[in-house]
Amino acid sequence: MSILDKFIAAVTPPESEEDRMEARTRARQYVAKAPWLADVLNHHELIDGAFSSVKLAQDAASRRAALRELGTLLTGHAMAEEAVIYPALSDNGENGHATMAYTEQSAAKMQIGLLERMDPMGQDFEDKLGHLEGAVKHHVYQEESNWFIDLVDAAPDADHQMIAERYSEEFGRYMSGGEDGPKFAQTSSNTTGASVPG
Repeated sequence: MSILDKFIAAVTPPESEEDRMEARTRARQYVAKAPWLADVLNHHELIDGAFSSVKLAQDAASRRAALRELGTLLTGHAMAEEAVIYPALSDNGENGHATMAYTEQSAAKMQIGLLERMDPMGQDFEDKLGHLEGAVKHHVYQEESNWFIDLVDAAPDADHQMIAERYSEEFGRYMSGGEDGPKFAQTSSNTTGASVPG
């Protein structure tokens, strides 16, 4: 078990499934004021389902495909939160929570990358997936039980619609492969032949 695996195991959620469901139910009460929260909560539920799909896959090819779907969803969700929600947290006096959230999501994305290199039917894969799922559930619980509720209460009402639009835009951009993103003209290339925006 790597140091990162040990860290993830150390933060395995102490809260129960019942605690997590209560937090999500309470968070849903805030979506009328903060429409972005509805999208975030829906994505959290999709991520839960994606973990289940990986665990239920019966063969290596199916498990790899399910892991790819989990990785895409988890990364798209993380990128949208990191671009929009966490800066709003920081702007509303929650810099510590924002920093912790970035750190936890970086670790999760790294673990997805490591899982892609493992035998998907092996015990090490299952252990690492279990640790990752526990860490993600704990992260989600922190967001749903207080971080995002505090943001809903602290942010000016006018900010919530902008946050909703930007979150949706960032998530959509990642999930569509960047097709909605800005277009850069190719005006030069570096010595490796890679395109450099100009």
